[in-house]
Amino acid sequence: MHIPPSDSSSQCSKQVLSPVWWMVMVFTCFASKTLSIGKYGILMASLHQKCAVGLYPKTEVQRSVKHVDWAIPDEGYSPIDYTAPSILKQPPYADKLPDAADFSPAWNALDGQVDRRSHEAPYAIVDGLPRNPHGRTGVRGRGLLGRWGPNHAADPIVTRWKRSPTGDKIMNESSGLPVLEFVCILRGDGGGWAIPGGMVDPGEVVSATLRREFLEEALNANDLSPEERQLRTQQISELFNKGVEVFSGYVDDPRNTDNAWMETVAQNFHCHAYDDDPGRTLVLRSRCQ
Repeated sequence: MHIPPSDSSSQCSKQVLSPVWWMVMVFTCFASKTLSIGKYGILMASLHQKCAVGLYPKTEVQRSVKHVDWAIPDEGYSPIDYTAPSILKQPPYADKLPDAADFSPAWNALDGQVDRRSHEAPYAIVDGLPRNPHGRTGVRGRGLLGRWGPNHAADPIVTRWKRSPTGDKIMNESSGLPVLEFVCILRGDGGGWAIPGGMVDPGEVVSATLRREFLEEALNANDLSPEERQLRTQQISELFNKGVEVFSGYVDDPRNTDNAWMETVAQNFHCHAYDDDPGRTLVLRSRCQ
């Protein structure tokens, strides 16, 4: 799906599974360490909130947390032990059970090709397992996450100034500030609008993850012809050549547990120029059927 520079409301004419748009927002400030700009768009704080209330995703497991902060004693705290059946089947991205004879992870370290380091600080090991540094969640085990401890993701934030057909920046009528557009996708699982990021594979550098996930989620690269995929890959390489890291750290993700949690690195890739801007000619594609 191609969105022209001045249009933020185009829609796919067929049924959309994962639509992609240049979304619009008024530019006031881009990002700060107090905000999560990861895949789930959740406010960051010293203690999490979203992963300590309600039902655990895709289950009937009710989380009950009186005190999120580990520093506050809670003798009655009894988290439910839950690891999803899909994780227990040992997919390639998942760790083994902690009592497996051949599982001896190096916590807080680069463990072979698996990076078990946190972006924030070394985490505590309690009863042989990592402890969530942002507090209690009401669930122990791994839940829907594959790794004990940090599960690393990467999020590309692709932005450009909204412009008129002649290339002039469009200003917000109320604030007088330029309007910023960014690429986002509508999650197929009902999770709302999201930045097109994903998980970092073992041994993969974050920059490669950012390119791969944007190609797959925003450009639907897996369905392109070899020639078109090569062209889009070249465009993304040019656009992603100069990224600026705007956030790295913990994400208050509803899948987090006491022993497994999401962390992300978010980089901004801004389309500066107009005439030679690869973002202006980039064809965004949703999967339609």
